[in-house]
Amino acid sequence: MKKIESDFFSKGIRCAGTLYLPDKPDKPPVVIMAHGLGAEQTFRIPAFAERFAAHGLAAFAFDYRYYGKSDGEPRHLINPWRQIHDWLGAIDHVRSLEVIDKTRIGLWGSSFAGGHVLVVAAKSKGISALVSQVPFVNGWSIFRIFSPIYLFKATLHGIRDVFRMITFRKPHMIPIIGKPDTFAFMNTHDSWDGYSAIIPKGSAWKNECPARILLMITNYRPMSYARKIKCPALFIVAEKDSLVDWKDVQKTADRMNRATSQVLPVGHFDVYVGDLFENVVDQELNFLCKELGVK
Repeated sequence: MKKIESDFFSKGIRCAGTLYLPDKPDKPPVVIMAHGLGAEQTFRIPAFAERFAAHGLAAFAFDYRYYGKSDGEPRHLINPWRQIHDWLGAIDHVRSLEVIDKTRIGLWGSSFAGGHVLVVAAKSKGISALVSQVPFVNGWSIFRIFSPIYLFKATLHGIRDVFRMITFRKPHMIPIIGKPDTFAFMNTHDSWDGYSAIIPKGSAWKNECPARILLMITNYRPMSYARKIKCPALFIVAEKDSLVDWKDVQKTADRMNRATSQVLPVGHFDVYVGDLFENVVDQELNFLCKELGVK
C-alpha cells in the first residue's frame, strides 16, 4: 500500500486529502472517507482505510475546510452544507485520478459524516455503495436527547456567535466535547472519554468550534434524502447511542430500497476501537468488496 497526499479545491479552498492506494489490483475501486463533528482525517480513519487497502480497495480520506491540514477561516467552523460541498469536491477530485477506477466509487462516513454520505449519495450520480456508521440523521432529535437547560444555553451561545459574526469579530467558541457537568457541543456521559480515545497522540487539534452550529443543527436532516438514494447502503447502528436516536437511523434505512442495517448493543464511540472495531470493519469491508466488485 502507498499513502499519497492528494489535495483538492472546494469552492476555492484547498482541502487536504490522503489516497491509500493498494498494490493490487491496477485501477482499484475507491472509498471516499471523512469524519464526524469537529474531527480530522487522522482520528482513526487510517485504521479503516488501511484495512480497506489491504484487501484491494483504494481509500481517499480528507479534512473538511477549516480543519486539520485544510485551509479556510475561521478555523474549526462546522457548517454541514459547506461540508457537503467538500464531499462533492472530493468526488470530482477522485474521478480525475488516473490510478483508480472512477466507475466504482463508494462513500464512507461516520457520525456527522454518516449523515453527509446520505445527502451526497442523493445528490451525486454514479455512486456504487455507501457505508453510514453511527450516523447523525435528524437534527430535530436533539430536542429529545438534550435537556431544556442545555438547549437554552445552546441558543444563547449560538446567538452570541452570530452577533459576533455580523459585527466582524472573532467567533465565540464553545468546546466540542465536555463532561456532563460542563457545557459543550457533546457532553453526554461517554462523549469525553469516547472522543478522546480516537484523537492520536501528539495531535494539534483544539477542542473548540464557533457556536453558530448550535443554531444550524436542527435544520440539518439527512434522513429526508433517504428515498432519493439508489445505491446499496450499509448502516452501522449503535443501540445505546447517547448522541443519536438509533430509531431515527433505522427509520432512515427502512426508507431506502437497498439498505441493510446492523444494530449493535453499543455506544456511539465504541465502534472505533478494540474488538468491536474488528467486527465492524470486517462487516464494512465485506459489504464494500461485494458492492464494488473486489474478490
